[in-house]
Amino acid sequence: MNGLRVVPTWRHGQERLYVCLPDGGNVAWYDRETARVNLLRDDREGEVLEALGPFLTGPVTVGPPPVPTPAELARLTLHPDDDLAPNRPGEALLIALEREPGPAHRLRPDPRRRALTAEQAAGGVLDRLDGAGWRTLHSVPLPGGDRIHHLVIGPGGLFAVHALPARRQRVHVTDPLVTLGRREPLPLLRRVRAGADRASYALTAEVHAVLVLVDPADVTVREPPRSVRVLTDGELPELARLGGMLKPADVEALHAMARDRATWTRV
Repeated sequence: MNGLRVVPTWRHGQERLYVCLPDGGNVAWYDRETARVNLLRDDREGEVLEALGPFLTGPVTVGPPPVPTPAELARLTLHPDDDLAPNRPGEALLIALEREPGPAHRLRPDPRRRALTAEQAAGGVLDRLDGAGWRTLHSVPLPGGDRIHHLVIGPGGLFAVHALPARRQRVHVTDPLVTLGRREPLPLLRRVRAGADRASYALTAEVHAVLVLVDPADVTVREPPRSVRVLTDGELPELARLGGMLKPADVEALHAMARDRATWTRV
């Protein structure tokens, strides 16, 4: 035995195997996804590969750690309080309900909980696009108390997604009005477009507006709304089929910019 030990960890949802000295110092790590052994000590290469032997399942690349990209450097220097990436779907509503849960007994359900359920449903679908090269931020705060429910960045471009709870209701869309069941129609598409326009200004890139109707009974769109894509939550995965707009490096750079709270303070 060479005295090195292997410690498995999880980082950003991916497993890494760190090779450590007896005193705990790292000399290398093995990234399973990229099949790469990153060496911090060239003189210990043989010992590192010996220690990792039982964990290697095929050919690997061995070398020094790759140079961080500008997006990675930006993430590393971002203060945790200013990082929007950890936000959960419906983060703002979750915080509001924790602070003011409302009365224990209500004649009608709290509308915030219906909105939260819709954002969580849409956010869960969008988070699953990560494996296809997409990045999603939730509850992006805007000055004035407004927010973008979900900002999606991927090969097909950038999308500001607004989730609307429509459980078992008929939905009629006549730009700019959206009608749920027998309720009064609301000019919701103006708000959805405004959010995308503000995101475009903040990121200096075109952001497309999306209204996602969560669990509707039926949807009627009189005419295609101007510059707003109307989808149901079941149709959201269609975004993953879009491509040809952004390279992976562009996706990561825009995601690094968008996750910084300071990006959104002047829009």
